[in-house]
Amino acid sequence: MRVLVIGGGGREHAIVHTCVRQGHTVLCTPGNPGIAELARILDSPQDADSMAKLAVRESADVVIVGPEAYLAAGVVDACTARGVPAFGPTQAASRLEGDKGWSKAFMLRHGIPTAQHATFTDLEGALAHLGSQSMPTVIKDAALRAGKGVTIAHSQADAEAALRDIFSAPDACAVIEDFMTGQEVSVLALTDGEHFALTPPSQDHKTIYAGDTGPMTGGMGVICPFPLSDADLEVIKTRIIAPTLAGMRAEGMPFQGVLYAGLMLTPDGPKVVEFNARFGDPEAEAVLPLLQSDLAQHCLDAANGKLDPQTVQFSDEASAVIILAAPGYPGDPVRGVPLGLPDGGDGEIIFHAGTRMEDGELQSNGGRVLAVTAVAPTLNTALARAYALADQVDFAGAQMRRDIGGRIGARAVEE
Repeated sequence: MRVLVIGGGGREHAIVHTCVRQGHTVLCTPGNPGIAELARILDSPQDADSMAKLAVRESADVVIVGPEAYLAAGVVDACTARGVPAFGPTQAASRLEGDKGWSKAFMLRHGIPTAQHATFTDLEGALAHLGSQSMPTVIKDAALRAGKGVTIAHSQADAEAALRDIFSAPDACAVIEDFMTGQEVSVLALTDGEHFALTPPSQDHKTIYAGDTGPMTGGMGVICPFPLSDADLEVIKTRIIAPTLAGMRAEGMPFQGVLYAGLMLTPDGPKVVEFNARFGDPEAEAVLPLLQSDLAQHCLDAANGKLDPQTVQFSDEASAVIILAAPGYPGDPVRGVPLGLPDGGDGEIIFHAGTRMEDGELQSNGGRVLAVTAVAPTLNTALARAYALADQVDFAGAQMRRDIGGRIGARAVEE
């Protein structure tokens, strides 16, 4: 199969790696240096129409869209209009991620458990509502912010500052919601709009510093699988994933692709923190190395409305991802730092998230730069191998959390 992957980060590197190891010919745009070692990189304008024309010109059997911005721009719609199957939600359906205010209202309409919240399009109204909130409270930019538009405010002053930052942009919209307590877990569903298959549950670590402190990032490390109880898993299937897909169908925008449910396991049961409309990043780097069945075939089947959940099979091993982030991230990351990468052993992969080649030298070119992944029979061993490999990377000033997996008592131990 000829597979066109759209995107250039760690998630797309993981998608490409999975399709290549399963025997497919892979093309990618815009790609990155890591992807270039596996796939043919295509130079193209990055708008939806150009992507669709590229898919036709390259005779792609299926297009897999990675980043949310491409989905919001209508890449899937443009490909479908030209007869090319594309895996991902339409522009209309991707609103489930792209507009957090709308997404919260959707959850209310369909009885999907989430935090109490209010949505505002003006600073004055938001500040007035803030006076009735207890701390901590959660402030979200309703627009796409690559996982970084969230503030957990522990004081009135912090909350006000977050709101003023959001409303410094034109046409801004903010969501203020109650702070939920519990373990956070990510559950991804591959779906054709009606049928779905769940990936193993994973747990991302969002803040920059150990102990879940510091500003929010796009994710600093992942463990998979997360030990989810059968009871919680049943609630997630029947009260969250299935009703969401049914609600999207009922509202005339069937959702096919990856429905990412970011969840909080509260004392009252699982509740939705937020939905994403694509593979998570860095969750994809943890989940996809465990996939034993054919990703490209699943994507093609889902795009054609024919996904058979029974064919989606994952290993019973564990994986761990350690993110190496640039100095200055999540603020203004330092670019151009030389990188030296070690060779990984079996089940060890370094995914490129934000890299570039300059005069033959691999350099940092983003905030989250590398996703160091290891797969092993146990989570503790996977963590040990991922950390050992990450420690061998030559990356001056890199930021790395040393407590990935610590929330569930996992620890890096060779077994």
